[in-house]
Amino acid sequence: MTGLTMRSFLPCAPPRRRNAGFSIIEIMIVVVIISLIALLALPAFNRIRRAAQTKRFVNDVRVFAQAFEGYATMNGSFPPNATSGVVPIGMNSDLRPSVWRATNSIGGLWNWDNDGMGRAGIVAAQVTAPLSQMVEIDALIDDGDLTAGLFQEVIPGTRYIYFMKQ
Repeated sequence: MTGLTMRSFLPCAPPRRRNAGFSIIEIMIVVVIISLIALLALPAFNRIRRAAQTKRFVNDVRVFAQAFEGYATMNGSFPPNATSGVVPIGMNSDLRPSVWRATNSIGGLWNWDNDGMGRAGIVAAQVTAPLSQMVEIDALIDDGDLTAGLFQEVIPGTRYIYFMKQ
């Protein structure tokens, strides 16, 4: 037996296999990375959501204002007062009733106020949006001052009106 060594006749040990799956350390690293990504993304998501709510509210106010102006042009006056979530009399065809009856984008209910003495407006009642967001809305609609102009705060933090007629 030339050229053969004793080593070549010994049985080979099977290769050592690593257990399938991930170690707890690898899983924890992935969880930490995902958590960091979520922490970084959450403020951006909230900013985008708030901007969308604000723009939708402003758009709804403008659409409703056009509907009320159209009604006043056709009938010579604005419709009578209506309670929150109730479509004013004669406005079913001009107003989007499903949107008017639903909770608006800033967490409140739509309402039509007409005191019959020359003041009429679109109201957002029971609003849950923060004051800073309402100031942003006022800046887009009017002058950014909730105490004056066409868009005003009526009851601090919960009730705002867009005047159609003052």
